[in-house]
Amino acid sequence: MIVPTYPRHPLLKSLSAKLLLLTIIFIMVGEVLIYVPSVARFRKNYLEEHVAAARLAAIPMELLPTRSVTEELRTRLLVQSESYNIVLRKPSSSIFIHGPGEIPLVTETFDLRHANFVTWIMDAARALSRLDNRVIRVIGTAPETDDISVEVLLDEKPMRIAMWEFSVRILLLSIVISVTTAAFVFIALRALMVRPMGRLIESMTAFRANPENEDADIGWTERADEFGTAQRELGVMQRELRQALRQRQRLAALGSAVAKINHDLRNSLGTAMLVSDRLATSEDPDVKRVLPRLFAAIDRAVNLCSQTLDFASQDSPKLSLTIFPLHDLISEIGSSIAGSDGDHRTAKWKNHVDRGQMIKADRDQLFRAIMNVGRNAYQAGAKTVSVSFRRDNDRLCIEVEDDGPGLPDKARKNLFTPFMSSARRGGTGLGLVITRDVMRAHGGDVSLMGTGEGGTKFCLELPEEVQEGARFWI
Repeated sequence: MIVPTYPRHPLLKSLSAKLLLLTIIFIMVGEVLIYVPSVARFRKNYLEEHVAAARLAAIPMELLPTRSVTEELRTRLLVQSESYNIVLRKPSSSIFIHGPGEIPLVTETFDLRHANFVTWIMDAARALSRLDNRVIRVIGTAPETDDISVEVLLDEKPMRIAMWEFSVRILLLSIVISVTTAAFVFIALRALMVRPMGRLIESMTAFRANPENEDADIGWTERADEFGTAQRELGVMQRELRQALRQRQRLAALGSAVAKINHDLRNSLGTAMLVSDRLATSEDPDVKRVLPRLFAAIDRAVNLCSQTLDFASQDSPKLSLTIFPLHDLISEIGSSIAGSDGDHRTAKWKNHVDRGQMIKADRDQLFRAIMNVGRNAYQAGAKTVSVSFRRDNDRLCIEVEDDGPGLPDKARKNLFTPFMSSARRGGTGLGLVITRDVMRAHGGDVSLMGTGEGGTKFCLELPEEVQEGARFWI
């Protein structure tokens, strides 16, 4: 058998690398969700700062009695506030500061007093998406009181440049956070998950290559997490599977030996049958008295050899499906059992299957299966065995019911265990095992429906889909 090898995954294709990449992506997505309100908040603060600067620039105008300043002073005040003009509106008066030349055309007005969270985000997105410069009017309140409103005309381009610089800083910070966090996650995952997983894989691969090598077993661990549980369970499974493989090898060797012994034994029994046939012509009363017991013993020995050879010779019966009347098959089985079991020739075999019931199966194999159940019933002490047929949803059931004493507890516990499920002394317990193999080969199964002092009932199941083409006829 060629055992495949499992090369180590390259680092970039490993689980750690994938988790590292996912961590970076998730952190970046989180940073984007943080960035959107952050840049909107930055724009709002920028505009509020310029409104506050405009308010400070208007203070000299308020202090002068005539509220008249030189053109040079007005220009300096406007340059310091980075604005074209300033309008200060009080409840009782207004102050207007304008620079030299004409006032530029205002493109858009933003009122800080009535904006909300959604408006800030949308205005920030529009500002970042533009490439040209606009002159905007910003309206806000004075820092010291809400009764004074301040209007200022600004260029939008410097604000957009500041927003882009803020965005770059956020991006660099996000990259640093993502890489640092991902590195720590990578190291933690390598220690907590990837390395334990690698040890599990190496142990399973080595065990598959050579199950007999006990060095391939994974060691015991005291870890209380899922990987610790998996490692302990894998170790237990490896040990139990190795024991099962060794047991199977011993059973296989034993089966081969039994098959050879049975072959020789059948030859010896053939000789004994020839001698018994000659004894049948004897007129000696003692010979005639013990001769039926001899015939029965030889029949049981031949049956034991046949069942053992059948069980050891094949794993699953090979089927040849045909359509045939089930009633005729059941009647033939009853005649065969009555003719072969000398001690039970007076027992009754009742066939309750309709004469027109057709079934699709391997006739010879189904004959063996039903005959094994019927013979077991007679050998267990039943006087009457009844066979019937019914449909149960998508299953067909051939019911074999007897009036015997029922199965003992030991037989029920080992119902389908070879050499252990027999209810009588000297039995092999192979009858039901072979029956189950036959029914499973058909896609069905055999099940114990009930047992007790009133008798035992078995159901030999067949799947409905196998019966395509079979029909009921009269």
